[in-house]
Amino acid sequence: MTSFPKMVRVQQNYPAPVKLDIDGVLTREFAAVRSRIKPGARIAVAVGSRGISNLAAIITSVIKNVKDAGGVPFIIPAMGSHGGATAEGQIEVLGTYHITEAAMGVPIRASMEVKQVGVSEDGVPAFCSVEAANADGVIIVNRIKPHTDFSGELGSGIMKMAVIGLGKQKGANTMHMAAQRLGYERTLRGIARTIIRETPVLCGVGILEDQHHDTGKLAVLPREQIEEMENQLLIEARNMMPLLPFEEIDLLIVDRIGKNISGCGMDPNVIGRSVYGYTSSISPIGSFRPYIRRILVRDLTDESHGNAIGIGLADMTTSRLVKRMDHQFTYVNALTAVQPQVAKIPIYFDTDREALAQAIASLAITDGRAPMIVRIADTLSVAHFEASEAMLPLIQAKPQLKVLSAAKGMDFGTDGNLL
Repeated sequence: MTSFPKMVRVQQNYPAPVKLDIDGVLTREFAAVRSRIKPGARIAVAVGSRGISNLAAIITSVIKNVKDAGGVPFIIPAMGSHGGATAEGQIEVLGTYHITEAAMGVPIRASMEVKQVGVSEDGVPAFCSVEAANADGVIIVNRIKPHTDFSGELGSGIMKMAVIGLGKQKGANTMHMAAQRLGYERTLRGIARTIIRETPVLCGVGILEDQHHDTGKLAVLPREQIEEMENQLLIEARNMMPLLPFEEIDLLIVDRIGKNISGCGMDPNVIGRSVYGYTSSISPIGSFRPYIRRILVRDLTDESHGNAIGIGLADMTTSRLVKRMDHQFTYVNALTAVQPQVAKIPIYFDTDREALAQAIASLAITDGRAPMIVRIADTLSVAHFEASEAMLPLIQAKPQLKVLSAAKGMDFGTDGNLL
């Protein structure tokens, strides 16, 4: 029987979260654009599929501010191909975050119909939701953070949602196809500029989250300042992003992946693996950090609605995750993003105990040392984690880390799965 290492609970000492008065902050921020909302103007509020903290409260405040200015708001799902690229599926995704017609008091117009509104300077067609293009104004709400597919001065935020979200499945696929030739940042910027210029985009609402996965900052970006302001906010977002505090890890256990966690199920910025490929070599290769030799993913979030995109970045998983996969949802998302590899199903086992035993055995540790193992809930939640005893010297050498418990064995239930 495999002997599993004892684990300790660890806390990363991040700055204490700042509890924002969400409605108060947004009401002040909307002063910059309130006069642009004319009485009776139909304002589309674009809401995506990410698991953003306090999203319902943020959308409630945006709707309130639109109404206070005399506008008539409605919601449109802005999430590319998520929800199986169907109107019904995208409404269901919004409901997961308590964004419903009943809760918000406004209609949700979820049509997947788009129309071409122009071409970028590179000649790439720009598509926009018909519901958004026909509105009197559009407000794009999204979290701003480093992108999962590329690095640069543009990340995931308002401009990306203008292209991927407002563009629906057609726009998302068109962008990803063009990005294979032109590069992601160039393609996104070009199409986003076209959409902002040719459609009634009023403003963006940028959300920054802190290391505790809480709302750290809110900003309203007037249409003519979206690109410049988002560039600055991305710098702040990078500094607030929670990361694993180690250069190398033998085995990372991820309790759950999902679209509400990251566009790629688990964030490549955290796990050090690219959506365009990675190595499972025992020896470090390349410059990605942290270098993680094996990743075991245990389960899928309910909020992902069966979309297991990103499972292809893992080395091993469980039968229960594979059974929960909606292959259609997963494949539509992966093919729209032109990233079929992130939907590949790795080796899977019936229990966590067996999966862990095989993952550790595959490390081929022959020098007698104990494996360096880290367990996280998901890639949004790394303020607290578990680590094996072998990592204690590394933990004790980092002043931002605090050990919260004595070492104890891994707890398995009678079904062989971790508690």
